[in-house]
Amino acid sequence: MLANTDLQARLAFAEAMADDAGALALDYFNRRETLVIETKSDPQDVVSIADRNVETLIRSRIAEVYPNDGVLGEEYGLEPGRSGYTWVIDPIDGTSPFVNGMPSWCVSIGLLHEGEPVVGVISAPCLGELYAAAAGLGAKLNGKVLSLDPSRNIRNAVTGIGANGHVTPASVARIIEALLAAGGTFVRNGSGALMIAYVASGRLVGYYEQYMHAWDCVAGYCLVKEAGGWVLPFPGEGRSLEKGGPVLAAAPGAIDDLKRIAGI
Repeated sequence: MLANTDLQARLAFAEAMADDAGALALDYFNRRETLVIETKSDPQDVVSIADRNVETLIRSRIAEVYPNDGVLGEEYGLEPGRSGYTWVIDPIDGTSPFVNGMPSWCVSIGLLHEGEPVVGVISAPCLGELYAAAAGLGAKLNGKVLSLDPSRNIRNAVTGIGANGHVTPASVARIIEALLAAGGTFVRNGSGALMIAYVASGRLVGYYEQYMHAWDCVAGYCLVKEAGGWVLPFPGEGRSLEKGGPVLAAAPGAIDDLKRIAGI
């Protein structure tokens, strides 16, 4: 059983770190025309010095305060720890919107304890929003408590759908077709982490993506659970934290429909 005082300290640390990382990322965003953009696996999968330097900032802060914790980040991989805690970070989730001048990107900082999400902080600097949660301590957006409305479902609210080069266009089309056929509608803003945060805040009734990495979902998972929602366990059975897999987060009234649409 984790002590609330320890989690409160780690949550406060993550919030301060997200503020600073968000400020650095926003500075890069405001002068994005000067950045050198590189591609990873395909032309839509991009990275810049902003991603790398923001992750370096976060890793250096963790090393100073919690040197025995592990860290998994999108840009620099896994550094195992000895404490049972692992920070899971995406310095800029939504790099494509970021480099194209759209505000739908965020800094995502999650914390696992023995494999379970126990802290989740997501900073959306362009929107002036900070989502924060810790296990047993609830979820908040800019200090306001988040609590999901059980009356909202896929037919009277909006669902987020993700897509990337790891899955086929046909499989994404099948998911969208099934959602529309069930009376739902969907959005995609280019940042899976931010859309999961939107589930926690009630803006979306659910989010599904067939293949995501831990750094995209751990923080958001903590937020959704603490706001009263449900999440599909990640990683899936038999998979390591470094391997991607399906991600589903849902408000209470959308769980059954979205599990059926996802085939889970």
